[in-house]
Amino acid sequence: MLPFSKLIRIAVLGLSVLAMAQRAESSAITFSATGTDAVAIQATVDAYRANLGVLNPNVAGSFGSGRREINWDGVPDGFSAPNNLPANFFNVNSPRGVVFSTPGTGFQVSANAGGATPVEFGNIDPQYPDFFAPFSAQRLFTALGSNITDINFFVPGTTTPAWTSGFGAIFSDVDVSNTTSIQYFDVLGNSLGTFFVPATAGPATFSFLGVQFTSEQIGRVRITSGNQVLAPGNALTDLVVMDDFIYGEPIAAAAAVPEPGTLVLAVTGLAALVAARARRPAR
Repeated sequence: MLPFSKLIRIAVLGLSVLAMAQRAESSAITFSATGTDAVAIQATVDAYRANLGVLNPNVAGSFGSGRREINWDGVPDGFSAPNNLPANFFNVNSPRGVVFSTPGTGFQVSANAGGATPVEFGNIDPQYPDFFAPFSAQRLFTALGSNITDINFFVPGTTTPAWTSGFGAIFSDVDVSNTTSIQYFDVLGNSLGTFFVPATAGPATFSFLGVQFTSEQIGRVRITSGNQVLAPGNALTDLVVMDDFIYGEPIAAAAAVPEPGTLVLAVTGLAALVAARARRPAR
């Protein structure tokens, strides 16, 4: 019989192999595109939508599959520029299962044409309508006082934490590569990776990034939009705003608990082996 110390070394080595195998099984499907007009990214956006599934209505509760979308265009004038958007608007007013947060001062949706407020964040700086353009006419979205937007998922219309299989967003005016990004986190807060949004130099361009995970469940995403903050007089590169959000149907986090995996069972077996060896009488 092998010495107990050697058994332990073999078991630990086996666990390491199993852990690496499980990580190898985890995979992310990435969709990205960029260009000077909306047509340049349309096919990629549509492919991502198809991968997530049918578009669900904006009502409370979870459908268990399919997708939700936010295009900002139905936001009432009272919640649009120059007014701020409530962080929970798309979980309370129009239930879609997301709540925003930011290290900055809040969020704003740009105004519609024909009103007293300039479009495309011209209320913040008059140059901005020359920088940005909407993918789906005509409103855009931005954080204020920061380039960071955090998104937590909930069962739509409730305070029950949820997970989703994928999240994607459309950006306007991404000029610099490896700057604008989406970072994904699982339901326990562990990072699933940071993915960069492709860039096309020049004003009023369009970029799309969407990631769908086949194994992990997303509990939160963090969007970094460029390296500048929208502010009066700020025309520096790289100012970036957002348009459509596209994501998998939020599902209650309690439903995300997986069956015990091979690694867990192996750890349990090793613990039992150690316990049994400890109980054996000395010879």
